[in-house]
Amino acid sequence: MSSVSALLENRSLVSGGSGFLGSHLCDRLLEAGHDVLCVDNLFTGQKRNIAHLIGNPRFEFLRHDVTFPLFVEVDQIWNLACPASPIHYQHDPVQTTKTSVHGAINMLGLAKRLGAKILQASTSEVYGDPQVHPQTEDYWGHVNPIGPRSCYDEGKRCAETLFFDYHRQNQVRIKVIRIFNTYGPRMHPNDGRVVSNFIVQALKGEDLTIYGEGLQTRSFCYVDDLIDGMMRMMNSSDDVTGPINVGNPTEFTMIQLAETILGLTGSASRIVFLPIPQDDPRQRQPDITRARTTLGWEPKVQLEDGLKETISYFRRILGS
Repeated sequence: MSSVSALLENRSLVSGGSGFLGSHLCDRLLEAGHDVLCVDNLFTGQKRNIAHLIGNPRFEFLRHDVTFPLFVEVDQIWNLACPASPIHYQHDPVQTTKTSVHGAINMLGLAKRLGAKILQASTSEVYGDPQVHPQTEDYWGHVNPIGPRSCYDEGKRCAETLFFDYHRQNQVRIKVIRIFNTYGPRMHPNDGRVVSNFIVQALKGEDLTIYGEGLQTRSFCYVDDLIDGMMRMMNSSDDVTGPINVGNPTEFTMIQLAETILGLTGSASRIVFLPIPQDDPRQRQPDITRARTTLGWEPKVQLEDGLKETISYFRRILGS
């Protein structure tokens, strides 16, 4: 190994690094001895998520939009940049699509130039409103290409296409994971996602809003488990490209989640029902056989334990 390669051996770029998942990934990479370049335009990322890292000599923050090229020297790229909640990604749907597509092109181009390994944080939304349950990586999905969620769903699907084409055409070392619902401290309090919605509403004594009849299901993975899966994927051998589902296969209805959060918060809030949004998936549950066999990974944190940590976080930030 050359002296230059040795210097770059543990230098990681995390796009979307001040977001919910990105900030936890920055923490874990620093703990593992990496130098970390956190890149974020702060559209949905928050400075408070990385405030505790400022001053760490191995951490650097760069305000940058990945839809524009970036010229840095790293050996691992973690591409997490993109608004991930419906409220945020529907605010500017054209920019959301550009972030997924142009961002992927720019990060893949950087990986190609550097010979770096690159991981794409894809999503279970590539499966759309699935007609196969649980969802395996071989399922091609059931996605509306022109609906209000399409900017995110199709943007992420196109990003996966680009990753595999760069791999086939340019031998870029890629890793693609499909992330299912993840929750934990540092979620944005106004992101419109069901866990943060219910917790904030319960702590404020407001009605918990369930869309539809509340019988639609989701599978919730605690952030620490998710980051462990990401790390295992990046550190796997080059022939493991993915896609690999990373999520918790235990399924809950929205009513079950609401009742659990009411119990854990001690809130007297009521549950109310509103019309279901267009293209909202009825079921979402990962088949994680591939993650278990290829990465030796499966989630360990039980829902109630993870919710307690998440509720404590929201109590602190709402109190401040």
